Amino acid sequence: MKKVLRRSSNDSSNNSTNSSSSSFTVRTVRYVECQKNHAASVGGYVVDGCREFMPGETAGAALTCAACGCHRNFHRKEVETDAASDCTSASSTPT
Repeated sequence: MKKVLRRSSNDSSNNSTNSSSSSFTVRTVRYVECQKNHAASVGGYVVDGCREFMPGETAGAALTCAACGCHRNFHRKEVETDAASDCTSASSTPT
């Protein structure tokens, strides 16, 4: 599973109060079932049933699945995006 964190900042300088907001986007990438057609050379369609990409243990085998031996590109990519915002403002609170 790979997580990517991106930040975009929006500063509103036209506003009379000092406020800034920033939003964060967290993308989680998973590689699930293998879709390699093992019978393509004979005109058929057969997949091996590998349900999730598991990287190899050595540095050279990081893109090869330890379960089925296929490259990571043969596994279907699933991207989950979560958006969160952090809004801070310098406003006066009633006393």
